[in-house]
Amino acid sequence: MNKTIIIILVVILIFFLLLVASMVFANGKSETSSVVGEKKASYRKISAQEAKAMIDSGQSLIVLDVRTPGEFAGGHIKDAINIANETIGSDRPSVLLEKDATILVYCRSGSRSAQASKKLLALGYTQVYDFGGIIDWPYEIVQ
Repeated sequence: MNKTIIIILVVILIFFLLLVASMVFANGKSETSSVVGEKKASYRKISAQEAKAMIDSGQSLIVLDVRTPGEFAGGHIKDAINIANETIGSDRPSVLLEKDATILVYCRSGSRSAQASKKLLALGYTQVYDFGGIIDWPYEIVQ
């Protein structure tokens, strides 16, 4: 092989490795973001302990349970509101008035809360925190 072909192959190999590395590192992040208007919207995965600390801090926030109404009736976090993940679509939920509100999202195991958090981000909400499932919530629940 001549020297030019070897150089081209090396450049292609380096590009491919950089592409693969960027995909691997992007999938490992626990934060998803997008730009909404001029403001960066964020969806962050946090622990139950971090969520509890935010709730106890007294700051203004919304605790959002995205399980079904039946699951919600069986026990939920105090003062949580219920909007089933399946009902979050292309229109903003009427009870979530402020796009800049801090929203803590949970479900049963963490799958639906991640889905709902991404949907809320796409709808323009800017402060969305996913703390997974109620099965990992070691604190009090109410019925």
